[in-house]
Amino acid sequence: MSNALSAATLVSFGPLEITETALTACGISVALAFVSWWATRPRAKPAGWLQTAAEAVVTVMEDAIAAAAPAHRRLLLPFIGSLWLFLVVANLVGLVPGLDSPTRDLSLTAALAIAVFFSVHWFGIRELGLKAYLKHYLSPSPILLPFHLVSEVTRTIALAIRLFGNMMSLEMAALLVLMVAGFLAPVPLLMLHVVEALVQAYIFGMLALIYIAGSLQSQERRRQQEE
Repeated sequence: MSNALSAATLVSFGPLEITETALTACGISVALAFVSWWATRPRAKPAGWLQTAAEAVVTVMEDAIAAAAPAHRRLLLPFIGSLWLFLVVANLVGLVPGLDSPTRDLSLTAALAIAVFFSVHWFGIRELGLKAYLKHYLSPSPILLPFHLVSEVTRTIALAIRLFGNMMSLEMAALLVLMVAGFLAPVPLLMLHVVEALVQAYIFGMLALIYIAGSLQSQERRRQQEE
């Protein structure tokens, strides 16, 4: 089992290293892209079970996004939906013999948290423009600027560490139970892993959604007040 903080390096090209985490994450991304293409490609026949399942998943995610940001569900669905799908598969891939969940590696969870950090600002700037968006860091007083910046950094760090810590502790707990009880209780252990993996994926995606929706809605309220 690779170290949680620094995954095993598989291939090195000078300073560039391809780790087990990076390879697994790329494999998951390619697999999800292929399944998405296969499920959504045009068909002359009635929709099959895969397309029906894909439509149901998209509908559920769209409803969840609409609950937090009803005016922006179409805008946020591609990013938040992709984040949820990736995390579900990434969290569950550890159940495959010989593979580790890439989300038990701090480098991957940090990368996902940084992607969320930039997405918050990207969606805000896209909706309001750069000048109008940056104004909210000086509102209601320029004195609060350092506090706004610290808040942005700390919640990004917390987002990365929360997912990493929960997935790492889950795998450690599973390992300890197997060491003590052997394989006498594998089914409850697997069920616990599945449930926890789904919960952690949902929480991470929902926090990302709340951060983005909060930024968009606060800017909309400020713009309405100015008008």
